[in-house]
Amino acid sequence: HKRARWIARVFQDPLTGTCEDLTIEENLALAHARTSRRGLKRAARREFKQSFINKLKSLELGLEYRLEDKIGLLSGGQRQAVSLLMAALQPSKLLLLDEHTAALDPKTAKFILNLSEEIIRSEKLTALMVTHSMNQALSVGDRTLMLHQGQVVLDVSGKQREGMNSQDLLDQFHKNHDALDDDKLVLS
Repeated sequence: HKRARWIARVFQDPLTGTCEDLTIEENLALAHARTSRRGLKRAARREFKQSFINKLKSLELGLEYRLEDKIGLLSGGQRQAVSLLMAALQPSKLLLLDEHTAALDPKTAKFILNLSEEIIRSEKLTALMVTHSMNQALSVGDRTLMLHQGQVVLDVSGKQREGMNSQDLLDQFHKNHDALDDDKLVLS
């Protein structure tokens, strides 16, 4: 619980990261209060409202005019954008992105991915992104780890990663996966 204040996260399901019966402002206030012992009332004070408006404006979705709307009225993409803002409202050391674009249509997924990269850069965050998209695995960040059944089967970065495409990644996975299967046969 002491380390939780340094870890922020965005879930795969846009509905999971927000409280649908609360307003956009109340959801942002809850996220703001995440690291505070003072509770929701302090976070909801007027001084933070303008900050929330400015953050929402940066999304260019018009949500700054809908602070009093229940967040359950928003589309999945809008909710995921707010979830991402909520995760970055307080300083953290690690941002966990758990397939946070998987449930979105391609256009919205691209918007959320770009927003993620922008927030990670501007806030100087370390991020761990879980994805099944080979393109995202290679285009985002500076290191790609591939896991199979809980084991790291591939770890690429630097020049090796720069020259890879999705097919290369799949080929490496199959090569390493086959080697793991051979090891299992020898050990059994």
